[in-house]
Amino acid sequence: MTDAPLIRLTNITKVYQMGDMEVRALDGVSLEISRGEYVAIMGPSGSGKSTMMNVIGCLDTPTSGTYELNGKLASAMTDDDLAQIRNEEIGFVFQTFNLLARTTSLQNVELPLIYAGKTPAQRHEMAHKALENVGLGTRADHMPNQLSGGQRQRVAIARALVNDPSILLADEPTGALDSKTSIEIMALFEELYQRGNTIILVTHEEDIARHAHRIVKLRDGKIIHDEPNTPITSEQHLANLSL
Repeated sequence: MTDAPLIRLTNITKVYQMGDMEVRALDGVSLEISRGEYVAIMGPSGSGKSTMMNVIGCLDTPTSGTYELNGKLASAMTDDDLAQIRNEEIGFVFQTFNLLARTTSLQNVELPLIYAGKTPAQRHEMAHKALENVGLGTRADHMPNQLSGGQRQRVAIARALVNDPSILLADEPTGALDSKTSIEIMALFEELYQRGNTIILVTHEEDIARHAHRIVKLRDGKIIHDEPNTPITSEQHLANLSL
């Protein structure tokens, strides 16, 4: 018997009421993602990719259709269940880093562990390990304003991974970074994927999506492309930049 997919979206629609107008942000989307996959969800602005990310991340509920995460039906969960899933099962990485300005790297990474009820000693140890895993073990005491953009995003990735979630959900994670730093962050994602993490990358940038091992493209709320991809390496990406 094969393992059930980690994520299963079945005929998902999401309809927003804008005055008298109805906007179908997702229009009958079905998608399965297995544990250990590295998938890019692509599409132009207004294609439905952010709405899909919000549904997968349990930040929003679909108008119709079903979403199963790890074999559990999201619609059957209470608000408390969903909050727990967002804290323990899903690690979020955002374009703007979302770090607390007046707290150190270590304290930023410890935040999800406070909600998870870990002791101060456990939090300290787990946050240090997460920072070391993204190459920032020596920056634990630095404030965000003492770090470069790429380092801040690494802190955000460490925070997303500190609870050992089932899924790393990254929304335009390189959007605020220059090209060279973006490539460094994508190299880190590849490393995390090789260690067994499931990564879902939401982006409108073709060259960033090409780092993933599968590309799903959306247009007008529908999936128009879902194919395996031979990922570009960071070295190839750098070479393309210098052409």
